[in-house]
Amino acid sequence: MASQAADRPRHILRNILGGSAGNLVEWFDWYVYSAFALYFAPAFFPKGDQTAQLLQTAAIFAVGFVMRPLGAWLMGVYADHRGRKAGLTLSVSLMCVGSLLIAVAPTYAQAGLLSPATLLLARIIQGLSLGGEYGSSATYMSEMADRDRRGFWSSFLYVTIIGGQLAALALLVFLQAVLGEAAMGESGWRIGFVVGALLAVVVYFIRRRLDETMSYERLADRPERRRSGIFTLFRDHPREALLVIGITAGGTASFYAYTIYLQKFLANTSGFSKATASQMMTVALAIMLMIQPLAGRLSDKVGRRPLMIGFGICGTLFTYPIFTALARTTEVAAAFALVMAALVMVTGYTSINAIVKAELFPADIRALGVALPYALANTIFGGTAEYIALWLKNIGHEPWFYIYISLLCAIYLVACLKMRETKTASRIEED
Repeated sequence: MASQAADRPRHILRNILGGSAGNLVEWFDWYVYSAFALYFAPAFFPKGDQTAQLLQTAAIFAVGFVMRPLGAWLMGVYADHRGRKAGLTLSVSLMCVGSLLIAVAPTYAQAGLLSPATLLLARIIQGLSLGGEYGSSATYMSEMADRDRRGFWSSFLYVTIIGGQLAALALLVFLQAVLGEAAMGESGWRIGFVVGALLAVVVYFIRRRLDETMSYERLADRPERRRSGIFTLFRDHPREALLVIGITAGGTASFYAYTIYLQKFLANTSGFSKATASQMMTVALAIMLMIQPLAGRLSDKVGRRPLMIGFGICGTLFTYPIFTALARTTEVAAAFALVMAALVMVTGYTSINAIVKAELFPADIRALGVALPYALANTIFGGTAEYIALWLKNIGHEPWFYIYISLLCAIYLVACLKMRETKTASRIEED
């Protein structure tokens, strides 16, 4: 027993690092699409100016989100019934298929409408994958963590989400420097999707070697356990499901506005070059990544609600001023400071939202409870954020987007104020 206790920290670390590596690759594959969109948009949608082309690629980005609730439902139930590890393995397999499809997809000049249709199919498959990935990963990492450091360990979920985006941007910056603009627009963009598919194969074998969580193992030994399903979720846990939707609405829309869309905003509105915008976001996201565990650890000391309420207040009050100032900024240093202000604000959500959602639900429905309400809100508010921003810019009302994000942050704040402190009322019983 003493030996098992001594091995416990290493046991936790090994599995969380293994799960984190897989999550990073999943999100790398997902974000390569957005990071490389400036280059591949003309290949699939040759007609129109840059904003119109980006608008069409953003529409397909949003369609991928439409599939996420379906993936969350199917794989959330699968992870509750067959195990967290099984859910993680299935999700990365689907992501690999989606990335490979985009890597070999024909251009519009080569295949006409088959070209954007292939892109759409690939994003549908990736949407199914990511819909299940979030719930399985959040549940796995929350259940694997020890009670006193759950905020810290679960913060690595967004470390890997941001890490995936950062890796996609870093690859983009590297390829820009090595290949140049012309080669990137011709076929260099395909390299990102090839790398994503290959990494997903590696992760598949990593995830097969992970340990199952104690929560699921104890659940599997109980013959009388409830069957996970949508009806059971909304019948038995309506308040918790609605809280996850409310929290996710403001949190995920802000995250996509401050990260995914800002790269294009800096190039398309502020007037920075594509390379400068990519470099600026790469450095900013690297800093954001490093502060996630610090915020997660802080939540272990002071609770989850203070951090989440802090973001709700700041997001509501400061989103409009930050975007307005960025639109008029021509200095790199000033723009970078504004980008960092937005990313530090949203850390109050990103660092701990996974553990907060997992702590709301019992083990027999935890993966579905985390995944499905999150995916629904993510589809409606996160997946459409970039499209709404570009559409409003296209019709000449870009500042309306800043107001839209501010209002969603206000909804998030109300949800946080009505939420119990999950650190002291956690439904995760096992250590």
